[in-house]
Amino acid sequence: MAEDMLSAAKSMLPKIRENLSRIDSECQLPADLAEAMAEKGLFGLYVPKVLGGPELDPITAFPVVETISTVDGSAGWCCFNGTALTSAISRISIAAAKELFGDPPVITGSGSARSGGTATVTDGGYIVSGRWNYLSGVDHAKCLFLNCDLVDEKGPVLAADGSPVSRVVVVPVGDGTVHLVWNTMGMRGTASNDASYSELFVPSSHTYERAAPAVHDSPLYNPNTSLLLSWTLAAANALGMARGAMDAFMGLATGRTTQSPRLLRDRETVQTTVGECEAVIGAGRAYVLDAVGRMWESQVAKSPDLMQKAAHARLAIAHAIRQSVVVVDKLFYAAGTGAIHESNGIERYFRDLHVSGQHISGLHSNYQLSGQMLLGASEDPSLTI
Repeated sequence: MAEDMLSAAKSMLPKIRENLSRIDSECQLPADLAEAMAEKGLFGLYVPKVLGGPELDPITAFPVVETISTVDGSAGWCCFNGTALTSAISRISIAAAKELFGDPPVITGSGSARSGGTATVTDGGYIVSGRWNYLSGVDHAKCLFLNCDLVDEKGPVLAADGSPVSRVVVVPVGDGTVHLVWNTMGMRGTASNDASYSELFVPSSHTYERAAPAVHDSPLYNPNTSLLLSWTLAAANALGMARGAMDAFMGLATGRTTQSPRLLRDRETVQTTVGECEAVIGAGRAYVLDAVGRMWESQVAKSPDLMQKAAHARLAIAHAIRQSVVVVDKLFYAAGTGAIHESNGIERYFRDLHVSGQHISGLHSNYQLSGQMLLGASEDPSLTI
């Protein structure tokens, strides 16, 4: 199955490449492209096998997302984000999953970890209302996984520390309204639009608590590390784009694109930049695979040092994303005026990486939180989600 998924990713590259201009202009993956990727299971790499998914481990899933991202960041992001969200199908029963996604289930989803609305307790379930944003891939998702603030007859339900209690609901996209608001400098094809719901009844079986154990007995669905297993693929997305930028630059540097008789490849500053960027990409990739691999080994073995390993994984993921942005900046500068032309491809990676780098998985706050954990200092709750 692992080799099949990587082969599936590689088989999609020509079709993704053919659709690059449409991905940008339509601000989503073209329907036929999204359908083809969905049929190959590329939006749900962590979906349980019992539900027809590949249930890949993070190290095996990594090159799948990375490979797609070398051609287009948005397509790779949808592979990462779809996998991250649909892995939560492990939190509801098989029967509920089939009610929502069909039998046999075709599981495609999007969602938001940020609470954009409320789930009010009622007989047999919840009444859901609100508006949620940044729903990447909502255009080809069947259902949304939405975090809600829990409300009962007394008002907002609060935890012992006074923070709001939340609950995730799984709802069909068609039961709400999608708002087309995604107009950005990069990652345009992710279709990260908004969706709103009003007074929608959701049965209890279609909901779950984020910290609750999964229905399926697999280390892949450990709630303590589910966020980092998702973010591992965000790093794969960023590093894949950095590799794509390098490939585009190499083509530019070895061809005659300016009035100068001297090729870019023959300039010492360019040679230094290429060597430096190659080292940065390779080092960032190796660090992620090593740190996440160690975390995964502890997770499988149910080792008590899991969260210590998780601190290193979080650090490696953030570092890889930040350094991918550094790489594309260096290549863009070294390419000179050639970088600004769409025909060369570098400007696309530049735009996409500067947008994806704003995601929480790549923010500098991850360095601080990891440092707190490694030092045994008091952790700042505002740095966690």
